[in-house]
Amino acid sequence: MYTQLQANLKLKHKHTYVIFSSFTKDTYRNLPSFSLSLLPFLQKSHFSSSSSSPPWFSILRHAISTSDLLLGKSTHARILNSSQIPDRFLTNNLMTMYSRCGSLVYARRLFDKMPDRDLISWNSILAAYAHSGEGNAENVMEGFRLFRSLRESITFTSRLTLAPLLKLCLSSGYVWASETVHGYALKIGLVWDEFVSGALVNIYSKFGKIREAKFLFDGMQERDIVLWKVMLRAYAENGFGEEVFHLFAGLHRSGLCPDDESVQCVLGVISDLGKRHEEQVQAYAIKLLLYNNNSNVVLWNKKLSGYLQVGDNHGAIECFVNMIRSNVQYDSVTFLVALAAVAGTDNLNLGQQIHGTTLKSGFYSAVIVGNSLINMYSKMGCVWFAQKVFSEMKEVDLISWNSMISSYTQSGLEKESVSLFINLLRSGLRTDQFTLASVLRASSSLPEGLHLSKQIHVHAIKNDIVADSFVSTALIDVYCRNGSMAEAEYLFENKDGFDLATWNAMIFGYILSNNSQKALELFSHMHTSGERLDEITIATAVKACGCLLMLKQGKQMHAYAMKSGFDLDLCVSSGILDMYVKCGAMVDAHSIFNDIPAPDDVAWTTMISGCVDNGEEDLALSIYHQMRLSGVVPDEFTFAILVKASSCLTALEQGRQIHANLIKLDCSSDPFVGISLVDMYAKCGNIEDAYILFKRMDMRNTVLWNAMLVGLAQHGNGEETLKLFEDMKAHGVEPDSVTFIGVLSACSYTGLVSEAYENFHLMREKYGIEPEVEHYSFLVDALGRAGRTKEAGELILSMPFEASASMHRALLGACRVQGDTETGKWVAEKLMALEPFDSSAYVLLSNIFAAANQWDDVTSARGEMKRKNVKKDPADLIFAKVEGLIKRIKEGGYVPDTDFVLLDVEEEEKECALYYYSEKLARTYGLISTPPSSVIPSNKEPSCLRRLP
Repeated sequence: MYTQLQANLKLKHKHTYVIFSSFTKDTYRNLPSFSLSLLPFLQKSHFSSSSSSPPWFSILRHAISTSDLLLGKSTHARILNSSQIPDRFLTNNLMTMYSRCGSLVYARRLFDKMPDRDLISWNSILAAYAHSGEGNAENVMEGFRLFRSLRESITFTSRLTLAPLLKLCLSSGYVWASETVHGYALKIGLVWDEFVSGALVNIYSKFGKIREAKFLFDGMQERDIVLWKVMLRAYAENGFGEEVFHLFAGLHRSGLCPDDESVQCVLGVISDLGKRHEEQVQAYAIKLLLYNNNSNVVLWNKKLSGYLQVGDNHGAIECFVNMIRSNVQYDSVTFLVALAAVAGTDNLNLGQQIHGTTLKSGFYSAVIVGNSLINMYSKMGCVWFAQKVFSEMKEVDLISWNSMISSYTQSGLEKESVSLFINLLRSGLRTDQFTLASVLRASSSLPEGLHLSKQIHVHAIKNDIVADSFVSTALIDVYCRNGSMAEAEYLFENKDGFDLATWNAMIFGYILSNNSQKALELFSHMHTSGERLDEITIATAVKACGCLLMLKQGKQMHAYAMKSGFDLDLCVSSGILDMYVKCGAMVDAHSIFNDIPAPDDVAWTTMISGCVDNGEEDLALSIYHQMRLSGVVPDEFTFAILVKASSCLTALEQGRQIHANLIKLDCSSDPFVGISLVDMYAKCGNIEDAYILFKRMDMRNTVLWNAMLVGLAQHGNGEETLKLFEDMKAHGVEPDSVTFIGVLSACSYTGLVSEAYENFHLMREKYGIEPEVEHYSFLVDALGRAGRTKEAGELILSMPFEASASMHRALLGACRVQGDTETGKWVAEKLMALEPFDSSAYVLLSNIFAAANQWDDVTSARGEMKRKNVKKDPADLIFAKVEGLIKRIKEGGYVPDTDFVLLDVEEEEKECALYYYSEKLARTYGLISTPPSSVIPSNKEPSCLRRLP
């Protein structure tokens, strides 16, 4: 993707061409040299190395700003003398320079010689004709001819194209030209652009086309005082006195403050009005005069705005209170600033008081005041108050709709946001980039979000705003969140400019799509391109390192964050902590965590989760107690991890304490927590409490049913497991692969072979779940436990994939119990091939031969084991501990009684059989792990336990 991106960037600058033949080096030999102030640029050795070097543009910009044609021509000559052929971008700048400097001939000559013109080239030449078109009918007509050529060669245009055309229309005085441009703007979806519609209103007004001007004026979303005055003058100059008065009244209702010029427009036609209207206008003029001269509201508003600009919300509120106490006649701007200040303090009571003041003063009906109220309530999280204001507004504009849509989105009411957007479309108002950005964020959280986003994408294309940075970034983000990376990459690669939000959205999108490698590649490309990074970029890149377990790169990112100061940001430090935890570097994780001044719940949870994942459950519980002492309240996810820690430690009492805290904080009903609790009680041996908790859960999803099923199966409750499985199906809960693992394990533990076969086939035939290794393992184990070892062997051979070593080992153990020498022999051979240095295959096979009194085969198996130098290595520390204990008690005079061992083996092996007998070890573990007064239950008393060493 990045290679293609770089190719696209190169493509933009590869078009080279000769500018025009008449511009030779000799042509400029006698031109004045560069200004002395620009000589430092010429002294740089790299100045002429490339036609796109920055100094060329700096000098051209200087020539444009000062209208210095000689400097511009001299610059052009130096470019040609440098033996560099200007590319399209530089030629466009040269054309703009000639246009601004009044040299239309040179600009047109450049344009005619360009072999490959883009939209900027067309816009530049049209601007040149518009600049020189005033008083020159020939240039005006040539400008329109170029416009026709543009429409034939380029399908995509922008408001920058229409700007010079509208100026040409005004210069020409031709109504047909204005109507043509109006129709074209309507066709490409720009007629309601604020600039385009405003210019057309001005043109139609000056041409006396009042009806067309008023139609456009009424349809505009935002109208400033200048546009109101254009319409007032148009009505006044055309003798529409009554319409002037009504338009003036509309200006007053809009919340804008009429100035002297707008009042004078009304006063100019006052003789045409009735006496009542005449008196009203005169009274307003007097009021305006007093307002401006005596009350100084403008100065107060400026003072209010000054507090707001420096972030002093409380100072602005205090200033507003003083203003009211001074009996100053406030206006709609006063309320706009005051409400913005209150929104920054989260003082709902004060905001409601100002709301009441707007109602009493009559400013509540002003659109800008209503919009400010919506914004204030939204920032305070009072979305329903904002919705009430919106529904009560007599007149709404696009800002009102956008504010309300954004409020719903920020409050997590995505469906309401999309619904309001649909109502906006039905209202006939034209959406802008802010509308689409808000509704796209809302749709990304909905199940049907991808479909909605694609429809909004089409809407953005139709309205020619898809290239806007807000819209394109929001589209990239929503496609990334929905896993549509192909669409996101297409938008990213075809974006004109990359802002920081776009880079961040794309990097995060790759992480969401489990492609962290591409995320790091894009981050590297962004960094080497010289793009600015922020804390979100660093946090996202660190997350990618954690997902890939790339500790070295993660540490490099940590070092960069420290160097740039980003490590002080809580989001970044939490991300670095998470990276170290995922990479298993717990020492570094502890160091980072201890350096965080005030860890939030995310940092605490990350640390607790890391300890559990890395086998430090005791430490996880200790950190939890520190968390509670710090005053940070754990959430459901934290508690679920803590319950898991208790489960791993089989610490039933600790788990019960955590359960009690969950009940106090009203978190026990959370499904995720409920699953963890059921699993914990089951693993700690308290299957009864697990089942009681399971029954109390209001929402029982598949995962919760699975936890209960597996818990019952592990406790050997086969029939109860199958009964629960039937209840699960009766409740309409769809079983999954894990469900059948629990069911088959229950059948295996309790020897229910027919039920195991039945559910094995049910899984595939009814629910379409293909059996995996685990399912086959439990079915093989069930057959082995039932003495059907040959059938189990045939099942292994018929599997669609190779059986694992553990499956062969389980069957080999069953063969030893059942005395199946034939099956045991080939299973052992298969196990030896899979794991040639695993002693269990040799020992089990030897035991099978010994049970069958095939002593020669026993000797052969033992000899093969010695020949391959396979040693019986006790894997657990408990066996090493036993060996040390045996050595000590033998030195103390203990002699084991090997008469209890009935196998015909050597004396040393008989002693080992006594020492490592499983029931004996279990009883010993119970004695050393429980208090002296505890009772250790046992269902049997083998003879070998009668003489504990």
